[in-house]
Amino acid sequence: MGTGQMMITIAAMMLLSTILLRINATFLSTGTALYETKYDVLAVSLGTSIIENATSKAFDEATVVNPVSSVTDLSLILRAETGEVYPNFDDIDDFNNYTMTTANDTTFLSAVFDVGCQVNYVNQNNPQQISSSRTWHKRIDVRVTSPSMQDTIRLSSVVSYWYFR
Repeated sequence: MGTGQMMITIAAMMLLSTILLRINATFLSTGTALYETKYDVLAVSLGTSIIENATSKAFDEATVVNPVSSVTDLSLILRAETGEVYPNFDDIDDFNNYTMTTANDTTFLSAVFDVGCQVNYVNQNNPQQISSSRTWHKRIDVRVTSPSMQDTIRLSSVVSYWYFR
């Protein structure tokens, strides 16, 4: 084998090595993106299930049994009443300051998620604005984080009280 053939062989090996490194880097990048997407979908699913659970409950402790016709009849303080624990909440504001982790949940084997909830009365003309007084509208904000995710998933839903006579 001559010097020219040796140079071509070395150049071919360098080209092959470069291509293999790029392919491996692409596979690694794709794998990371797939895992991040998987965790994001799980976090959105977890947050959505908390919101759906909360919105299936009564609007307020005052409306669990009977309807109310004045906002002054609604709860001043948004929290779970004494003795109420998840999953036995009976109204939306019981989810205020509710937190949970999936660390001991065997259905989430791939990652640990931390969930936090906030419930506030909101302005009817601007649901992004928290109201300092009682209104017919409450917003539940759910935040899902995980050490396995780069971003925090934030979900919100506004629930309104409607009473038809």
